[in-house]
Amino acid sequence: MKVKTRAILIPILTLAAAFMVAFCVCRPTLADPKQTPVTPGELLIAGPNGQSAGACPLKHTDVDAQISGFIARVTVVQEFSNPTGEKIEAVYTFPLPEDAAVDRMEMKIGERLIVGEIHRREEARKIYDDAKAAGHVASLLDQERPNIFTQAVANIEPGAEVKITISYTQLLKYEAGTYKFFFPTVVGPRYMPGAPVGKEGAGTKLDTTEVPDASKISPPITPEGTRAGHDISIKVSINAGVTLQKATCETHATDMQFPDSTSAVITLQDKATIPNKDFVLNYQVAGKEIQSGLIVYAPENGNGGFFTLIMQPPMVPKQNQITPKEMVFVIDTSGSQQGEPIKKSKETMLYCIKNVNPGDTFNMIAFSNSLRKLFETAQPYNAENAAAAEKFLTECEAGGGTEMLPAVKAALEPAADLKRLRIVVFSTDGFIGNDMALIDCVQKNRGNARMFPFGIGSSVNRFLLEKMGEAGGGAAEIVLLNSDSKGIAEKFYNRIRSPLLTDITLDWHGLPITAEDMYPSIAPDLFASQPLILKGRYTSAAKGEITVQGRLGGRPWSETIQVELPAAEKNNDSLASIWARAKVEDLMDKDWLGAQIGKPNPNIKEDVIKVALEYNLMTQYTSFVAVDRSTVTGGGDAKTVAVPIEIPEGVSYEGVGGQSLNLQMTGSLNAAAAPSPRGATKFRLNYAEKSDVSADSAKVAGRPMPANKTVGAPRPVTKPKKGLTFADGSAKDSYTALKLDKTLSELAASYAKTGKSGKYAIPGKLVVKNGNVEVLIWAPNATAKQLAELAKLGLTGRTWVQAKKMIRGWVPIKNLKAIAALDFVTRMAPPTYSKK
Repeated sequence: MKVKTRAILIPILTLAAAFMVAFCVCRPTLADPKQTPVTPGELLIAGPNGQSAGACPLKHTDVDAQISGFIARVTVVQEFSNPTGEKIEAVYTFPLPEDAAVDRMEMKIGERLIVGEIHRREEARKIYDDAKAAGHVASLLDQERPNIFTQAVANIEPGAEVKITISYTQLLKYEAGTYKFFFPTVVGPRYMPGAPVGKEGAGTKLDTTEVPDASKISPPITPEGTRAGHDISIKVSINAGVTLQKATCETHATDMQFPDSTSAVITLQDKATIPNKDFVLNYQVAGKEIQSGLIVYAPENGNGGFFTLIMQPPMVPKQNQITPKEMVFVIDTSGSQQGEPIKKSKETMLYCIKNVNPGDTFNMIAFSNSLRKLFETAQPYNAENAAAAEKFLTECEAGGGTEMLPAVKAALEPAADLKRLRIVVFSTDGFIGNDMALIDCVQKNRGNARMFPFGIGSSVNRFLLEKMGEAGGGAAEIVLLNSDSKGIAEKFYNRIRSPLLTDITLDWHGLPITAEDMYPSIAPDLFASQPLILKGRYTSAAKGEITVQGRLGGRPWSETIQVELPAAEKNNDSLASIWARAKVEDLMDKDWLGAQIGKPNPNIKEDVIKVALEYNLMTQYTSFVAVDRSTVTGGGDAKTVAVPIEIPEGVSYEGVGGQSLNLQMTGSLNAAAAPSPRGATKFRLNYAEKSDVSADSAKVAGRPMPANKTVGAPRPVTKPKKGLTFADGSAKDSYTALKLDKTLSELAASYAKTGKSGKYAIPGKLVVKNGNVEVLIWAPNATAKQLAELAKLGLTGRTWVQAKKMIRGWVPIKNLKAIAALDFVTRMAPPTYSKK
């Protein structure tokens, strides 16, 4: 039976208080004959009187991928609309592949088409803001990370529709005879380390000292049991040039058509698919290995052209001599791994542990807010130690934050036994906001180790994982929730047991090619079944040969191929963007930490901008902007609407803080849970002055709410200001003060000043008895150890609230700040009582 649903838009109170950011979620249709029934999943903006004012702005995303050989050209169309009675600005945070060369953006309003222009990021923002203030329809595309983008569309008039078209090109990944194409559909929830410093973006998180753009990469997530409403369709057309043997989609139900033996068209069976996991397509062609050679593009300007060199080294037998190794297994046990991801991670790690060579040493590290080791130092692999590792793994539970930097440093710390090759297997989803700092850490601390990240989940942070593998001299493996763990482990061991192609150099034999124009600038070591792929530029037409040299399994190896560099070649024009994207990545590799903290090396930044402006390319420092100056909209300032996104498939709401985390920047929230199918809702969300839940609203959601039970989300965290202090005068120099409710802060200050609390109480808000106060502590899925810490600080009368997201109990007033300072505590506030 289908459940009719409708949605409302909750205003998000921005810290700047300059405008309203709205958040869309679904809820059950109310029993009101005046309301018009809507289809499941449709999102409605709620007006001031609670009546529907129209649908949320993002309606649909259409993806069309054209693949020819190794190259994919992908076009993404985002459809925005505004059926409300007032102008809006839509802000949408979305992912693209981490290696995408985004080189085109267009905006279409009715029949008017405006081609986006590339500018320095600051200049593009000014153009957009000026156009927005002047009443012009405008769009701005920013890159927050190589795989996270923000699209803003200003002044969408009532009844108007705006289509944004984004186009990018990329090289497909190839390994062991299989081409891989993937398209990410959702940005996973990021953990933001560091102390809060304010808020600039439309997201739900505060910017921090370690992630100064946290508010730009934390889009609102729909509460559990709801869906965002917008959907996605995907079409992939393959022109292989040779016979296609097999095509499979690992993640979605698809329709596959084969017009002839060399081509295929793949589409999603469900044309309105929920965008909550990566789309992954694999296909194979005739022949066991790819053919070595060049793909070339040369514009008709006489200035040379661009090429991609592809070479498949020969397969060689596995090494007979086994190099002694130190195996380090690192497992992410943070909250986002809760549920299916931690199960898959344990399963995969267990297979890996059982296949350690008897002569190797090994250790295990588990991390979330902190880390713990199985052994103080690596120990010999034997039956006793293997059993200890299995027990350690079994006892790992998911919960807490994702402090990944300490885990990376611990895994890469200098080896005690220099005769052993350290191999690091790092299992994580990569859901962190300081990912660029972590890549910098791997680059600086790797030493002679090799790192193999295992990305566990349906929508992992591929940018981080791929760069960890690259910087760590290893290779990343994406472990989907339906992946064969045994097969993944076997593939990993086959990699590290096979000879590497190392010390790769190229001889151009006088061809008009320079090493400065070849990327990556240092050819990486290659594992068995991996092709060598280099992107380069030449300055004039020529014929000749290229020799690739290296050491394969420790022995000299070389191969020479004949090449022709034409004066003009109109095909493969995407190679110019691919080359420029590779050059930008090479530059960024030299300054990831600067990019992370918002203080890039000025010389590197200018080099990136120069390349991007010349090749019309999206980067961290350049943005696309489009303005329709032909008309001026009326109706005053536009209200900003932050488009909500789905939570990735398999990720637990409780694991990432649940509703209270996802909506921490909203106004007060009413919520009542009731069992519901996918597409329906568990939540009723309304405007409210305080976080109580009336009996009437609870019944509407499907289940009466017992009196004296509290559910709700924290009040908005206010923007820290310089010099701001606790009520007792101490400085707000950490997140602790932000986590403590103002009323509790004032109570703690009064107690500190007088040493007495009396029977101070606020009816319906605060209860104090004998020096203790009743509180709600947001500590999602606190562990037994964490509960013991709370008990040590005086917590009594503990009960769980809202599926173990919050703890209700009594604590000494004198210990309020100490409890708020605990890492696993995210918020403290007095309980509020429902009306009887």
